Amino acid sequence: MDEAALFASEVAPLEHAVAKVRRQSGAARIVARTLLGTLGLPLMPVLKTQSGVPIWPPGIVGSLAHHDTVAAAAIAEKKAIRALGIDIEPNKALPDELIDLVATSREKTIYDSHLLRRRTLFVLKEAVYKAYFPLSNENLDFQEVEIDIDSKVGYVPKANCRFSIELYNSENLIGLAYITGAEH
Repeated sequence: MDEAALFASEVAPLEHAVAKVRRQSGAARIVARTLLGTLGLPLMPVLKTQSGVPIWPPGIVGSLAHHDTVAAAAIAEKKAIRALGIDIEPNKALPDELIDLVATSREKTIYDSHLLRRRTLFVLKEAVYKAYFPLSNENLDFQEVEIDIDSKVGYVPKANCRFSIELYNSENLIGLAYITGAEH
């Protein structure tokens, strides 16, 4: 019943979406509204731009993510965090045919085959993309993001833009990318 949590204004853009997508979108918005409430903000719709970026209240930055069985959201005050992205993926192997699409040449030399076969780089690059796009209004390919897991950095060379990254590993992989107010 997560889709029942959608405000009417959130349902309209999803009218042609399958029920599964409406449910997932509703679940992510439940999490987002709960987090917004912890900051003292009232219940409100979380709308999105034509490009799909969530529209947050003034002074707030955030990101939504979901897949078949779980939803996530991350929000922060802009005075502390300037850009924020979250992604969530099942903790399953990445299909072999996607490894070359996701991993850069450099990443293939520094990470072992076990890590390359996991969704670690995928989820972290998606989180970087979600944090980067609202700043630049530019799409990124997987090859345009370098992940340094040991340094906890996601780097977009063409923009000389560094994101702090975090990975949470359980039944799902959750990737988080952000830039604090003082970074760029």
